[in-house]
Amino acid sequence: MQEQIKWVMNIMPKTEDTQLHVMEIEEIKKARKFHASFPQYEITPLVELNNMAAFLGINKVLVKDESYRFGLNAFKVLGGAFAMAKYMAQKLDKDVCDLPYEVLVSEETREKFGQVTFFTATDGNHGRGVAWAANRLLQRAVVHMPKGSTITRLNHIKKEGATVTIEEVNYDECVRMAAAEAAMEPNGVMVQDTAWEGYEEIPAWIMQGYGTMAMEADEQYVKAVGTAPTHVFVQAGVGSLAGAVQGYFTNKYPINPPKVVVVEAAEAACLYQGAAKGTGEISIVTGDMPTIMAGLACGEPNTISWNILRNHATAFLSCTDQVTIKGMRMLAAPVKGDTPVTSGESGALPFGVLASVMTDEIYGPLREALQLNENSNVLCFSTEGDTDPERYQNIVWRGAER
Repeated sequence: MQEQIKWVMNIMPKTEDTQLHVMEIEEIKKARKFHASFPQYEITPLVELNNMAAFLGINKVLVKDESYRFGLNAFKVLGGAFAMAKYMAQKLDKDVCDLPYEVLVSEETREKFGQVTFFTATDGNHGRGVAWAANRLLQRAVVHMPKGSTITRLNHIKKEGATVTIEEVNYDECVRMAAAEAAMEPNGVMVQDTAWEGYEEIPAWIMQGYGTMAMEADEQYVKAVGTAPTHVFVQAGVGSLAGAVQGYFTNKYPINPPKVVVVEAAEAACLYQGAAKGTGEISIVTGDMPTIMAGLACGEPNTISWNILRNHATAFLSCTDQVTIKGMRMLAAPVKGDTPVTSGESGALPFGVLASVMTDEIYGPLREALQLNENSNVLCFSTEGDTDPERYQNIVWRGAER
């Protein structure tokens, strides 16, 4: 069996843990209350795959299915929408708790706040979420996409009224382009989940927005299983989602938190590479990142998330496209009796990793290191559905590898 997963346990030295407070439970409650004020809000499903769990040799595996989020087929809108609300609240000198959706779109708020243009870079899901939220909140959006982005995803963003382009540079260069344009625009605001020195407030708000998904999943898991998960598998691009999930569960269960396994696309595995150094120093991946996991093709870590993850994550894994393809196909056609999950290229990686680790003997040492066994209760996040239906069908239905 060819090795498709590289892994490293977290042995990095601990720091003062200065960023864990970003994901305090009270802050996540505020984000969830805001999201719930949207007319379109519904809790997304947590799918229990009992027969699959038996096949894999674990006690439970449940998958958080974000293909139902706000009708956008992905979770990303949670971060962008909450960051916009927090920005508007700050400018209006209000607490975000006092600005539910109906207040933000009121004539009184529009007169006091005016209009801004939100700039962002995206492979598709984040940009679509920003465009959707800006449209609903009566604001403008400008979105830049990296080379290799599909026209399908561009059109999804364009339908939300945003100005959107596909550039001839990678994701991280698109981030810099959007930031420069936002700085030049009189009422321009950068809304990005990539944090760097001097730009951390809005990324922190985005992470808090992602906390809604983590809190939903936690509550659903406890209701279904009777206990919190022992293991959480979550994907990472810049690491904002992974840091948000890690931060939420560490704050919620400080005495005995679940083991969090961070999984990345091999071509953009900046967190894995940083962890492999063992020093805690950030690692950056540059150049083209030819992976089908477009949402994970990010080479520069979010500094806030990195701080949380280096202090608390259990392991970091670098994975080839074959791992997520396996996850897509197994979720689409699970063991008889289980509910299928439509999970896209970036969404299926956590489950693909779990399935590989539990069924391929080459990963026996990793299985033992993670203490994955018949007593394990696993939570996987499927962060997107078939955001590019043609590609999804080519991979799942027609056996394509890209």
